[in-house]
Amino acid sequence: QVQFVESGGALVQPGGSLRLSCAASGFILDGYAIGWFRRAPGKEREAVSCISTSGETETYANSVKGRFSISKDNAENSVSLQMNSLKPEDTAVYSCAIYSGGSVYDAINYRGWGKGTLVTVSS
Repeated sequence: QVQFVESGGALVQPGGSLRLSCAASGFILDGYAIGWFRRAPGKEREAVSCISTSGETETYANSVKGRFSISKDNAENSVSLQMNSLKPEDTAVYSCAIYSGGSVYDAINYRGWGKGTLVTVSS
């Protein structure tokens, strides 16, 4: 069975940095494209970033481009999201899942969702 466990969420001040981890079990992660999404209370789930099977192609939402960076660690069977220059609007629960084709920005094209980790950006 496919399972993800997200970790690394915390309270951080605006302008600060945080690194999230998405640990996979039940499959070998390097054979799949993996995406990060986020959801704030009362908001729709928003695509944040996706990384290809080989790790050579990355996509980012315009709102995080230049501030966030996605990467694979095949030895740890995990995907990380490095978040820099954090803003209050980045506050959300961040989740990861397997990309299955189609638009990388549409959550219906992903499966195996983790429960997520909470990121709070506040002064």
